[in-house]
Formats: sequence, structure tokens, C-alpha cells
Amino acid sequence: MNTSARSAFANHLLIYTLVAIGFGGTIGVGTVWMQHEIALVAKANKEIEASIQDCERKSEQLTTEIAEEQDVSVLLERNTRWKLGLVPPSQDNKHDVDEDPVAWMARKHNRELFTDLGVGGSPAPVSLRGVVRP
Repeated sequence: MNTSARSAFANHLLIYTLVAIGFGGTIGVGTVWMQHEIALVAKANKEIEASIQDCERKSEQLTTEIAEEQDVSVLLERNTRWKLGLVPPSQDNKHDVDEDPVAWMARKHNRELFTDLGVGGSPAPVSLRGVVRP
């Protein structure tokens, strides 16, 4: 009976050892997988940051080019070189707008569409025709 108790203890010890090794291996594989995922996310973040920096650099470059093209001396030189005949606006052509300029321009452009007055300032005649059913 003594030998069977030792063999039963050895069997349990072997099973517990194998379970511990399997559990430790699973934790190790999980750790390596997590490190791999972290590395992939870090690489993607670096690529996105590089793309953002590239876009910002291009935006700054375009802003600089636009500012150079809007310079008064450049515009005057192109006006004379291309013989456009453009002149600065006179004082009576300027109009100060205190409200939203887009809404003001839309209202100015469409004022004939939204008034009830016809030609000459009189109300436009309206005719209604309907069908009478018995």
C-alpha cells in the first residue's frame, strides 16, 4: 500500500507540474502577443504622425505661396505685364457691410425673387384658377 501512495503522489505532482508549465507558457505567449500588438500600434501611430506633419508642412507651404501671390507689387506687375487694365476701386464703389457678407450678398442677389412687388413697385397681379366639381 505504501508503493501505491507514492505513485499516486508522483502522478499528482506530475499533473500539477504540467499544468503549471502550461499556464506559464500561456502567459508567456500572451505577453509576447501583447508586445507585438503594442509594436504594431506604435508603428501605425508614427506613420499617422508623419502624415499629419507632411500635411501641415504642405499647408504652410501653400499658405506662403498664396501670400506671395497676393502681394500688391506682384499683382501690379502682372496687371501691367498681361495688360489687364485693372484699376483700384474708387471710394464710391466701396460699401461697408456690418452683417454677415454671405447673407448680405445672397439677399442683394435674390431680392427680386422674394418681393411681392411687380414691375414699377406695384403688387403683381395674382390669378387663381380652380375646378368646381358638382
